[in-house]
Amino acid sequence: RVEHPAGGYKKLFETVEELSSPVTAHVTGWIPTWLRGSLLRCGPGLFEVGAEPFYHLFDGQALLHKFDFKEGHVTYHRRFVRTDAYVRAMTEKRIVITEFGTYAYPDPCKNIFSRFFSYFKGVEVTDNALVNVYPIGEDYYACTETNFITRINPDTLETIKQVDLCKYVSVNGATAHPHIENDGTVYNIGNCFGKNFSLAYNIIRIPPLQADKEDPINKAEVVVQFPCSDRFKPSYVHSFGLTSDHIVFVETPVKINLIKFLSSWSLWGANYMDCFESNETMGVWLHVAEKKKGRLLNIKYRTSAFNLFHHINTYEDNGFLIVDLCTWKGFEFVYNYLYLANLRANWDEVKRQAEKAPQPEARRYVLPLNIDKADTGKNLVTLPYTTATATLRSDETVWLEPEVIFSGPRHAFEFPQINYKKYCGKPYTYTYGLGLNHFVPDRLCKLNVKTKETWVWQEPDSYPSEPIFISHPDALEEDDGVVLSIVISPGVGPKPAYLLILNAKDMSEVARAEVEVNIPVTFHGFFKRA
Repeated sequence: RVEHPAGGYKKLFETVEELSSPVTAHVTGWIPTWLRGSLLRCGPGLFEVGAEPFYHLFDGQALLHKFDFKEGHVTYHRRFVRTDAYVRAMTEKRIVITEFGTYAYPDPCKNIFSRFFSYFKGVEVTDNALVNVYPIGEDYYACTETNFITRINPDTLETIKQVDLCKYVSVNGATAHPHIENDGTVYNIGNCFGKNFSLAYNIIRIPPLQADKEDPINKAEVVVQFPCSDRFKPSYVHSFGLTSDHIVFVETPVKINLIKFLSSWSLWGANYMDCFESNETMGVWLHVAEKKKGRLLNIKYRTSAFNLFHHINTYEDNGFLIVDLCTWKGFEFVYNYLYLANLRANWDEVKRQAEKAPQPEARRYVLPLNIDKADTGKNLVTLPYTTATATLRSDETVWLEPEVIFSGPRHAFEFPQINYKKYCGKPYTYTYGLGLNHFVPDRLCKLNVKTKETWVWQEPDSYPSEPIFISHPDALEEDDGVVLSIVISPGVGPKPAYLLILNAKDMSEVARAEVEVNIPVTFHGFFKRA
């Protein structure tokens, strides 16, 4: 067990300045010549506006990062995304838009009457695109989890325009984890108002760029609607599973109280975090739909409570869906533990907090697609390679028990990545993850989901980001390639941060490209091949 008494991880949550132009990184080791393109990543970069602090990990203003690889040379660039939230904060020198865990006070310059009337305007939803960046057609978007996504230029990192998904398709928001198929089709999920005012979840599909060159977002459509376990309280959804034939939606007990969400926040100084609550009795419901027909499978899968943020992968085998997940046990919301005050605490306090939080576990669930009433009371899983079970109960629900694929006390395997292009939705062997030690990211981990063998990269006082796998152009095997991660190493010599390149086979270092500036936490991103 690695300890962090020096508290270097606090540097992950420190405001930095953007760069006016890219800087050259200092390379040690040898960058593979085939590695050409840009690693694009998002995260918070401004943690206060003047004297007003942001309180939660998901509140800081969006900073877009880029590492460029060309002929063995590396440059680093970063710019703040010019969202409404950022531009208005810069203009008014205060927090103007309420963020995930930070309430924006009404304009102090307004008089009591105009303040009173602004109470009835409803909530101004944030467009702070700090979570991920991904392609739609030939365009690139930074995103959070609201209805707003922000188009950016992947070369200059300039902001192009804000896009409101509500104008194109019936969703109240969309996750920061779309699935992107090899032809460019984009799938995502968001909650919506379904029939007779009850809540539901819509899967949306954005087609690839056509010959007419029209923006594919104009052609977005709903392909299937999943029902909600509670008419008025949608579950928080962060990602979903996709195979060539099926869509998997995991409905967790972390609920959004819409009454609170839609009531005037300004009357009681609320933010998004105040609208979450846990359903302590429902456990977890899993839903499956046929992708091509857009048809719901009428099977009620049930299991015990967990939080879910990231699907690892999903695939079909012999009439079963294998669903691999990074779970956190229990119904208490994990985001309650991600306030900046918690994350910036001294190591002993960080550990104390994490002891109370839901415990992480990577799990495999197996969902039978063909149910016969005659099998009531039996385990329906007949696959030889898994200990996961699915038991048909007399009330016609199917009770699932998982196979544990990774578990360590307060050690999470999180931010999972796979060889996505070739293995998403297909049987696979390897996943790469960020190891969280009491919520502090301190290692990179490769996991064989079949044998549960692990390979680890870790150095003292070094704090990596989500690992991104890039396949070798002539790869013959699933793990032929490299893994990229941004690491900060405060107090370990003169260079505060570097881009790390690992051999994906054994997680050994291939090269690093050091920069002279600190790089705060990043959540997600992708590699854009040149």
